[in-house]
Order: sequence, then C-alpha cells, then structure tokens
Amino acid sequence: MSEILRFLQRRNSCAKLTEPAPGPGELDEIFAAALRAPDHAWLRPSRFIVIAGERRHALGELLEQCLLQRNRAADDAARAKARNAPLRAPLVVVTVVKLSAHPKVPPLEQRLSAGCAAHGVLLAAESLGYAGIWRTGDAAFDRNVMDGLGLGQDEEIIGFLYLGSRDGAAKSLPELHSAEFVTTW
Repeated sequence: MSEILRFLQRRNSCAKLTEPAPGPGELDEIFAAALRAPDHAWLRPSRFIVIAGERRHALGELLEQCLLQRNRAADDAARAKARNAPLRAPLVVVTVVKLSAHPKVPPLEQRLSAGCAAHGVLLAAESLGYAGIWRTGDAAFDRNVMDGLGLGQDEEIIGFLYLGSRDGAAKSLPELHSAEFVTTW
C-alpha cells in the first residue's frame, strides 16, 4: 500500500487542539492544495477566512450575539459555549462558498466543491503534522453570522475548520470495510 493511501485511511478529526497552528507559509501551501478540489466550469466557488490570535475573541463575541438573536432565552452556559467556541484551537478557517448562477453547475454542486476544498484543508494540514476538526452547528447557517463575517448575499458558510496541533494521542478509529458501503450495479 502506498504511503498516500495509508495517510488517507488514517486521517481523523481532533477536537483537542493546541499551539502551534500552521504559519503563513504553511497556510499558503494548505490553501493551494485545497483549491485543487473538483470545480465544474472553473467557477472557483471556495474562499477562506482565517481567524487567529485575538480575533478569535471577536468571533466568539459575534457567535454569542447571533445566538441571542436566534434565542433570546439562551442561558449562561449556552452563551459561554458560543463565546468560547473559537478558542478551541489556535486557528479557525471559515470555509465559504460563493454561489454563481450557471446553467450547468447547480448550487448544490458548488457547495460540494467548497466542501471538497474544506476537506482538502484538513488533509493538507494533517500532511504537515497538524490536526483539525470541521464544525458547523447553528452558527454556520445563521445569516447574521455570515453578515458579521462580511459574506455577500450570494455566499454561505460551509464550515468552521479548527486547526492546530493535536493535544494528546489520536483517537482510535473503528475499522471500516469498504464492502459494507460499496455495491456494484
């Protein structure tokens, strides 16, 4: 088995992340890899917002404000969870899809392309020795969060990618057998 296949088969998400996170040069490499995602008609639907350092606190404030707009009765625990979510990792990458009207590329396909780009970020980061996890939750679908991040009306959040260094050992993964998921037609 090739090293690349072994790497792909062992990749897993990591919820506990710490410093260091990928630096600027490494992020350039990560995004270059992510932009190789399948992209019908060369629409380039993906873009990324990098949030690091103190800006993570500003994102937390935005998430808390938007939570209160969605649910005025949110308790202190829910508010703290929203406020502290961006602090789970030293770096947050918001993956965004820009939807374009196209006769051959429906919005779903553009979203899938951006999803592939998000997966590309996780794979590329892991290939450099980092770890990450893809999160969504209500905030990812909240137009107020999107507006607060400066997204256009034709843009949506695909996911929040938390990146950093693995804190502890990698979680064990269940063994999956492709025969359980693949059929021949």
